[in-house]
Amino acid sequence: MESNKQHPFDLERRTTEFAKQVILLCRKLPRDAVNTRLVSQVVGSSGSIGANYREANDALGAKDFVSRLRISRREAKETMHWLELIETANPECRTEIKPLNNEAIELCKILSTIIKKNGG
Repeated sequence: MESNKQHPFDLERRTTEFAKQVILLCRKLPRDAVNTRLVSQVVGSSGSIGANYREANDALGAKDFVSRLRISRREAKETMHWLELIETANPECRTEIKPLNNEAIELCKILSTIIKKNGG
């Protein structure tokens, strides 16, 4: 199996690494009421991308597989939303947020491709 340092081929690993990077960003944010709410949301949605992808890989059938992939894609889109709000609340973190947002976009595209290939 081929891999790339920036974009590993193994999507389970890639989604986990993405969630870890989101957590590391969140650890750097100032603690205040706004960030507390935003961090809770983005950590949850970013972690759910990989969790739902793993569930898709253990799906009971094609419909279940596509359904779980759609949930994973939805979580990727939600993560983009929260990252945008974190950037608004913490403009000094823009350079750290941009690659995370780009990765969320890439994950969304990959999941969309898999969904289409499986009749979704």
